[in-house]
Amino acid sequence: MDLRKDKGCFVCGPENTRGLRAEFILDKATRTASSRLVIPVWTQGWQAVAHGGILSTLLDESCVHASRTVGDHPVTAELTVRFRKPVPVGSEVFVRGEVVEIRRRVVQVKAELLVDGEVCAEARARVVLVDPSVKNEDEETL
Repeated sequence: MDLRKDKGCFVCGPENTRGLRAEFILDKATRTASSRLVIPVWTQGWQAVAHGGILSTLLDESCVHASRTVGDHPVTAELTVRFRKPVPVGSEVFVRGEVVEIRRRVVQVKAELLVDGEVCAEARARVVLVDPSVKNEDEETL
């Protein structure tokens, strides 16, 4: 797998016309990444409520971006999400990921998604920092 950055990411890609276009602010000193965005109406699951998959995706992305404060080429290995409150579509949300622990190339991250200061969803993730120079028998580059 060739891990190349482009502008087409569903969550943060500015050129993805069907994406969320979230802009993340990274803080290397606190090992965090955060973003504010309005949840589009087209992300609805139940009537007027954001789909849980979209919320999970935002939490995942915040974990990956937080991991970028400690290394390159982060990929999610595991994500556990807990939903606390429904998020109305059209709401402004604040999502924040924070690196909790690093062991070699494995980064433990926690994340929260808030509306009006209330935690509506939270996540824990295990993110792996992939070395793009490592070669796999089945692939040319990782």
